[in-house]
Amino acid sequence: MSELFTTAALSVLLVSFGVGIVVGLTGMGGGALMTPALIFLGVNPTAAVANDLVAASVNKSVGAAVHWKHGKPNIRLASLLIVASVPTAFAGAFIVKALGGGEAESTESFLTYAIGCALLFTAATYALRMYLQLRHVTSGNTISEEDPKLRVVPTLLVGATGGLLVGITSVGSGSLIMVALLLLYPTLSAIKLVGTDLVQAVPLVLSAAISHVLVTGVDWAVLIPLIVGGTPGTFLGARLANWVSQSVIRRGIVIVLSLTGLKMLGVPPEIVGLIGAAMLLLGPLVWGFIRQTRGLPAFDNNAAAWRLPERSSSSVSSGDEDEARRTPTR
Repeated sequence: MSELFTTAALSVLLVSFGVGIVVGLTGMGGGALMTPALIFLGVNPTAAVANDLVAASVNKSVGAAVHWKHGKPNIRLASLLIVASVPTAFAGAFIVKALGGGEAESTESFLTYAIGCALLFTAATYALRMYLQLRHVTSGNTISEEDPKLRVVPTLLVGATGGLLVGITSVGSGSLIMVALLLLYPTLSAIKLVGTDLVQAVPLVLSAAISHVLVTGVDWAVLIPLIVGGTPGTFLGARLANWVSQSVIRRGIVIVLSLTGLKMLGVPPEIVGLIGAAMLLLGPLVWGFIRQTRGLPAFDNNAAAWRLPERSSSSVSSGDEDEARRTPTR
C-alpha cells in the first residue's frame, strides 16, 4: 500500500491527469502519450502497455459517457468498428509474446521498437488530419443533417488494423482510427467524430487490456495512479471539447510524438534535439506556407472547417481549420 504514496506514483498520477485532458478534448493521444511517458518514468515496456490499456479502458469509458450525452456519436459506425477491432486487439498481447520468443529482454526490445514506430506513424496521421481539415476549409464543406452512408468494408478494415495496432503497442485507438474516419466520412461533424471514436475505443481497449493482463498482469502501484489521475482528466477534457481549440494541442502533440518515437528507436539525443528545434522553429512557417497555398492567411486562428447550411460562404472566417468542433449543428 505504501507504494501508492511514492514520488514515482505521484508522477504517474500527474502525467495521467494531463494526458486524460488531451484524450477527452480530442479523442486522441491516450496510448500515444501515456505509454512512452510510463517507459520514461522507469516502467518496463510490457508493463507500461498492459497497465496503460487497463487504465485507458476506464478513462475512455468516462470520455465516451460524456460524449454520448453531448457529442451524439454515430452508433452504427461505432458498432462496425467494434466488430472488427475487438478480436484483433485481443490477439495483440499474444503476438508480442510470440515475436519476443518468450524471453523478457527480447520482448521488451521488440515492444520498444514497435512503440517507437507506432509513435512516428501516429505523428504522421496527426499531421495528415490537420491538412485534411485545412482542405475542408477551402472546399467549403457543410455539416450534413443526416449521418453519412456507411462504407462497410473499408470501415471493417480500419477497425481490424487499428485494433491490432492498439493490441500490440496500446497506440492507435485515437489516432489511426480517427484519421481513417475523417477520410471515409468527411461530412461527419468534428464533435461527432470524437464521440464516435471514444465510444468504439472502449471495447477495443478493454479487449486489448484483458489479453495483456492474461499475459503480463498488472502493477497496482502504476495502475491506480493512472486511473485516479486519468479519469477526472478525461472527464474535464470531454466537457471542454465543445469550446476549447485543439489546433495548438494537436501541433504540439505532433512534435512530442515525433521526438519521443525517435528517442525510443535509439536516435542519438543530439539528433533528436536538432530535429525538435527545427520542428519548433520551422514548423509554423511551413504550416503557414501550406495555408497560403490553399488561399488562407498564414496565421489566423479564427476559422471553421465547416459551414452551417444556412450561412453563406462569406460569413465563414478563413483561419484555423481545427475550429471545426465549434460548429456542430445547434
